[in-house]
Amino acid sequence: MASKLKKLAKVNESITLNRYDNGWMVEVGGRNEDEDWKTAKVMCNTEEELLDVIKEWNTMDLDN
Repeated sequence: MASKLKKLAKVNESITLNRYDNGWMVEVGGRNEDEDWKTAKVMCNTEEELLDVIKEWNTMDLDN
């Protein structure tokens, strides 16, 4: 699985999930290696892709 959230070093405690006719948009906020705020928006066309992004987010360090 290729990293979809690679631009984030740490992630926020919550994500935003939007459902569309052709898939889902997952929005994950956090910080990069330089401690700058970043947001990753990932378009998922299948449930498998959606679950992969959620699993990746769940394994990352939290920005506390």
